[in-house]
Amino acid sequence: MQGNRVKLDKKHWYEHVPKLVETSQTGKVPILWNQQVQIDRTIPNNKPDIIIHDNEKGTRMLIDVAISGDRNVIKKEAEKIVKYKDVIIGIQRMWNVKTKVIPVIIGVTGTISKSFRKYVSNVPGKHK
Repeated sequence: MQGNRVKLDKKHWYEHVPKLVETSQTGKVPILWNQQVQIDRTIPNNKPDIIIHDNEKGTRMLIDVAISGDRNVIKKEAEKIVKYKDVIIGIQRMWNVKTKVIPVIIGVTGTISKSFRKYVSNVPGKHK
């Protein structure tokens, strides 16, 4: 990572395949994508889009991204939160860390919910 941008090793952005584990600028916060969450029992919804492990703060963030119809943005946001409830309980019980789900839902025409900025502000880093 370079500043707020990821340095791509390809000429075109769509050819870039990210590493399974990136780290923050300080190198202390692993950012995982396409990884299953390992907990003590088997549950069907254990693979969020992005997982951020902030070991200094003792937190985990499960980020799930979706594009939805404009009328369903709030409904989809609620579905994502409920979908990962069992994963959150398992992570908190096994590793004793605070865990949050951050639903990033955007409507097909760019519609966002009223709580979108609140959720995204929980993600570490600089936001514009």
